[in-house]
Amino acid sequence: MDLSIIIVNYKTKEITADCLKTIKQSKDNLTKEVIVVDNGSDDGSIDYLKSKFPQYKIVSSGGNLGFARGNNFGAKLAKGKYIWLLNSDTLLKKNTISALMKLVKKNNSQIASCRLLNPNETIQPQGGYLPNLWRIALWMLFIDDLPFIKNIVKPYHQNLISFFESNQNPEWLAGTALLINRQLYQQLGGLDKNIFMYAEDVDFCFRALRQGVKIDYFSEPRLIHLGQASGSSRGAILGEYKGLKYLYQKHFPAWQSLFLRLFLKIGALLRLVIFKNRIYAEAYQLA
Repeated sequence: MDLSIIIVNYKTKEITADCLKTIKQSKDNLTKEVIVVDNGSDDGSIDYLKSKFPQYKIVSSGGNLGFARGNNFGAKLAKGKYIWLLNSDTLLKKNTISALMKLVKKNNSQIASCRLLNPNETIQPQGGYLPNLWRIALWMLFIDDLPFIKNIVKPYHQNLISFFESNQNPEWLAGTALLINRQLYQQLGGLDKNIFMYAEDVDFCFRALRQGVKIDYFSEPRLIHLGQASGSSRGAILGEYKGLKYLYQKHFPAWQSLFLRLFLKIGALLRLVIFKNRIYAEAYQLA
């Protein structure tokens, strides 16, 4: 089998159904399967999705495992050469799968993703470069947003729209639509089960890079991601802070964690003052 598409659903049955509908309408000649992992929804998601898409595997994980463990649960059922971790709030174009897989096979990609679009079809940034202390400092102090600086540095969060208009090799890509060779996924033990949500994509790409794996971003295949606003939510902000602390404990020398926490606290204070958003007061405490 060519491809296993894995979608984690948690109380988003209508949104997930919209995603599945676009997969069903895909124009490709691949052998593929779709596995929907329901993370303990109490809204009748499983029955609802099974009734609408009997051709797909709709399975229960047994509880709310989070994004990483939910995808790992689905990956254990997968039979495809590649697995595609796909957010439930995505809408595919009819040629998304065929265009992406064509490039993946041509380039022998081990990890890849495509262009993400906002609902208005503008480019939605994703990914960037590994979060070393230098990049964290530039990000927290808004330096990597300065016009001239942003064109020459390789930031943790790549927000330069022109970057995504051509094929690239960043150091991490978002888990929104992350395609991975199943053998590599198994070799690396899947997503880190200790991360409930946020930073699991950075961690996986970090571990892959250590194995010499190249990360491929392809600009031509594209899909719509509805959840771009989630970056301003409490869960996303606090989740990223928590995720970075965990990444530093796992991958970096202990002394660097002290500087990370300092930069995160400075960044939280600056954002609290500038944006008047009380979530950053919580982020300061968390850092």
